[in-house]
Amino acid sequence: MNPPVSAPRTARERARAELTREIKEEARRQLAVAGADGLSLRAVAKELGMVSSALYRYYPSKEDLLTALIIDAYNALGEAAETAIGTGGGRDAAARWLAACHAIRAWALANPHEYALIYGSPVPGYRAPEATIGPAARTPLAFASVLRDAVAGGELAPVADWRPVDGPLAGQAAALAEALAVEGAPAVPGELLVRAVIAWTQLYGMLSFELFGQFVGSFDPTDEFFGYAAAQLAAFAGLR
Repeated sequence: MNPPVSAPRTARERARAELTREIKEEARRQLAVAGADGLSLRAVAKELGMVSSALYRYYPSKEDLLTALIIDAYNALGEAAETAIGTGGGRDAAARWLAACHAIRAWALANPHEYALIYGSPVPGYRAPEATIGPAARTPLAFASVLRDAVAGGELAPVADWRPVDGPLAGQAAALAEALAVEGAPAVPGELLVRAVIAWTQLYGMLSFELFGQFVGSFDPTDEFFGYAAAQLAAFAGLR
């Protein structure tokens, strides 16, 4: 049985989709100039030649527009990581992990203001709604898939001088391992997840330092430093 054919969008739907795209593009331009805190619906409407009341039919508040931009940013970053990992079939887990690290860096360098929107300073008064959780999870879930493959393929190496995970941290790690479990796939040990999260957060710390100019005068340009550090983090996470 053939799947149902989606009905073509009406002219009104196409026009709405196009205007929505233009609104978000203008909002991203404002992010680059004024930052998330300075984003203004009135300014966006003015630049697009719209009255404010018309814009409010698309985004009733600044928070709604910020949420749309945040979801887009998380999805774009997640897609970059997933594509880098997914196109690495046949490569070992460490190589796919590194490919994802470099893809994330490439996206961040190409979209620094969107990166800052999701990983920079919190926007005063803004509270991210539940709709952002799924998009935000795409990148860490992509990394988790690499860990599962590493466990299944016996691609884990002992990590020297690693203090065993115990106490409340062990409980948190076990709960995370259970939440990430996939039917039919090997479980990722809690200790491996702890190491991987340390490596993952260090990755974003390096990116923030690079994007916000903290490597100027030391490791600048940062290409070689990032490549070396990313490989060290993969080893720290236990990937051969």
